[in-house]
Amino acid sequence: MSQIRVMMEVGDDSVAVITIFNPPLNTMAVPIIAGLMEKFDEVSRRNDVKAAVLTGSGGKFCGGLDLNVIQKVHLTGDVSLVPHASVDLALTAMEDCNKPIVAAIEGLALGGGLELAMSCHARIATPKAQLALPELSLGLIPGLGGTQRLPRLVGLSKAIGMLASSKPILSDEGKKLCLIDAIAPSEELLKISRKWALDIAERRKPWVKSLQRTDKIGSLPEAQEVLRFARHQAKRTAPNSSLHQACLDVIEEGILHGGYKGLLKEDKVFRETVLSDTSKGLVHLFFAQRATSKVPQVTDVGLKPRQIKKVGVIGGGLMGCGIATALIVSNICVLLKELNSDYLLKGIKRIQANVRGLVTRGKLTKDKADKALSILKGVLDYSEFKDVDMVIEAVIENVGLKQKIFSEIEKACPPHCILATNTSTIDLNLIADKLNPQDRVIGAHFFSPAHVMPLLEIVRTQKTSPQVILDLMTIGKVMNKVPVVVGNCTGFAVNRTFFPYTQGAHLLVNLGVDLFRIEGVISNFGLPMGPFQLQDVSGYGVFLAVWKEFAKAFPDRVFMSPLIELLMKNGRNGKINGKGYYIYEKGSKPKPDPSILPTIEECRQQTKLMPAGKPITITDKEILEMVLFPVVNEACRVLDEGVVVQASDLDTTSVLGMSFPSHRGGIVFWADTVGANHVYRSLKKWSEAYGSFYKPSKYLEERAIKGIPLSAAATSSPSSKSRL
Repeated sequence: MSQIRVMMEVGDDSVAVITIFNPPLNTMAVPIIAGLMEKFDEVSRRNDVKAAVLTGSGGKFCGGLDLNVIQKVHLTGDVSLVPHASVDLALTAMEDCNKPIVAAIEGLALGGGLELAMSCHARIATPKAQLALPELSLGLIPGLGGTQRLPRLVGLSKAIGMLASSKPILSDEGKKLCLIDAIAPSEELLKISRKWALDIAERRKPWVKSLQRTDKIGSLPEAQEVLRFARHQAKRTAPNSSLHQACLDVIEEGILHGGYKGLLKEDKVFRETVLSDTSKGLVHLFFAQRATSKVPQVTDVGLKPRQIKKVGVIGGGLMGCGIATALIVSNICVLLKELNSDYLLKGIKRIQANVRGLVTRGKLTKDKADKALSILKGVLDYSEFKDVDMVIEAVIENVGLKQKIFSEIEKACPPHCILATNTSTIDLNLIADKLNPQDRVIGAHFFSPAHVMPLLEIVRTQKTSPQVILDLMTIGKVMNKVPVVVGNCTGFAVNRTFFPYTQGAHLLVNLGVDLFRIEGVISNFGLPMGPFQLQDVSGYGVFLAVWKEFAKAFPDRVFMSPLIELLMKNGRNGKINGKGYYIYEKGSKPKPDPSILPTIEECRQQTKLMPAGKPITITDKEILEMVLFPVVNEACRVLDEGVVVQASDLDTTSVLGMSFPSHRGGIVFWADTVGANHVYRSLKKWSEAYGSFYKPSKYLEERAIKGIPLSAAATSSPSSKSRL
């Protein structure tokens, strides 16, 4: 705590430089807020101070409110832990201060940090400084005046866009929008900011109070039209969240009744949203994602990551090309190997299309795209693999083929080369069975499309060296992925946890529940698509192959429905041929296809699961739980076996890998909000009625009976089956 402080130094020019010191991001912990209040009060009282400059130490202005404070609010339910700083600090002590204040922004001004800067009378920033109000992505609204000052500085439409996206803009764009008054090199920042502050004090530059500005808002009818359109957009892009609408309500309050009334409403709504389930889920996920970077016996033993400059990718299909794309846009050279020239040419063209797509979507500049493609090379043999630092095998899920490839690359690659497989299901010990030693074998499981999806599941065996794990974690971060280290088993963490997801949906269909009703329930919960559309998109062949792998590994709890094979028999193959549970036509959304109903009926006749031959009566809530509680049950087994380092890793992987709704905090966090006892009792009841698919795990049963959260760390040492 002694490190957290606010310092002030008054120079010979009578300018007080106030510096936030709370490394690494200078977040606004409670002592920082108190320190700022004290220093600005001192500035206003001292006759030897003409003006002030606010800055941050260590090249960072301010990373916003310390989320540890929000986490304490969530744990205690005590919202008073968050100081009322909007009026007391940002308005009274800063904007209404009797001396001008200039923000000297270096590195970043995020959330409350940008709100502090907007409360100043001018803002000077270094090139490439990041500016953002990311609160909506954390289930909050800005609480330090951001909903009122940002529209007055940059205009209503742009402000709403920045708030809704939560993404930062750079200082050059901020300058164009008049959010930033000037850009200065880092070494000149304080000097220029001090002069600017004196110029305001001596009336050579305007003394602007942003809360009093109205010139960027436009007329009332114009503003109301912008808000109406924004509300419509929010309903479309965030249909399961009321947070965006609440934020727009606060903005509207300020437009209709003035900035001060807007501040009061902002504070009230902030304190309501901070206690919401959405905020609890998103803040939990924020910390969960950061916790993945700490892996016992890997990141805490003094190892340094080795540099990976060149990677061989084997297989030019959808997955291999996605991985190759992600590597080259991260400035890592790639050798793409295929069996023959035709396959190789298709692979190269696919990668080129991926890169062009990134340019079209504004994710990559044309120059960077050209450079990325220049470090891609296609090959038909292993002769150039003699100097690669890593190989990623990305061929079809066939054990024999993967074993053959690994025996070849072991001979062709240098001894330091990491040997990685992108398998999504197969036990790594099978793939590496013939290799000796096996310490450089690892799973690098990307999610499709690999150049877009943010998760990298790193699968270690008991023989994988910590150095190899650290190296892959590092390259994952270079590729802007979130690497999560997991243990080795069929399906690993993500697919293992979620294999009951589609099976539970199939079981319900065979019990007589309408297939498209199930889809609607799951979509309303917040997943981007239901389990049946997911099968259409994934491809039936892939789905059946994975299903069979799980049936071999876990025969006691797999439900094998004949429905997909019946659909294939009738010429349906999902999205790949335009016909599955849905009809897929170019240029239009997928449409439910009622003509599959006879096939569904044929399936039900084969399984004969409906009680007395009649469909079961069920609520939407029960549908949701009968699909997702088996997933929770499998997550419990994954935790019990030590497949993940901590429960929060499953929350991260469920959101980033399976698109579980982020505002629900991840699969284990959500289960704890529902309650382990309810999950256990429901599964027990269904297992008695419908069989072993629903049988509760020992871990779930024990936690439910003892009242222990599913996410709580184990009190004893990991079981002998621990994968990590």
